Amino acid sequence: MPSMDDADFEKTVVFVFDHGTNGAAGLVINRPSESSIQQMFYRMDLDLRRQDLLSTPVFNGGPMFTDRGFVLHEAQDTLEHGSEGFVPSKASFWMSTLEVPGGLEMTTSRDVLEALSSGAGPQKMFLALGYAAWQAGQLEREIAQNDWLTVPADHSIIFDLPVTKRYSAALSLLGLDEITLAPSGGMMQ
Repeated sequence: MPSMDDADFEKTVVFVFDHGTNGAAGLVINRPSESSIQQMFYRMDLDLRRQDLLSTPVFNGGPMFTDRGFVLHEAQDTLEHGSEGFVPSKASFWMSTLEVPGGLEMTTSRDVLEALSSGAGPQKMFLALGYAAWQAGQLEREIAQNDWLTVPADHSIIFDLPVTKRYSAALSLLGLDEITLAPSGGMMQ
């Protein structure tokens, strides 16, 4: 909400990828850093053969663990050999992956970056340094205080829209416009 007094989250869109009894975690999807994926790969001694990612920014995913990379991407089926031959499996390709509801995965292991480096890896992906986290009950209290608006995730906002349009697109999912949003909760009369 516009009234939030926290520079880390002013006018942000946060994709919550994990929410449970122990708390919540998410990625800010509309705060690009000054670095591109190509620059980050160069610093990691990885080539980047994916032309579509050369100028893609690395995002500031949130204030926690800002030195760690988080790759949000579409889930990829692996194949397991069963009694009827190879069949799709829910097992991830990557060493450290969290399955996210809605057909996405969050990977934190280097192997996904190495796959992207070679020209493979997930086609739709979002790379951030850092993430946002809330303790058990904290996000729920902040929502109850009208600090956040919530809406079901729309993958096209994350993967397909230009960064500058993500905030207004998320608001429009609720039928809202930034101009008509009151600073302290709800819509202007």
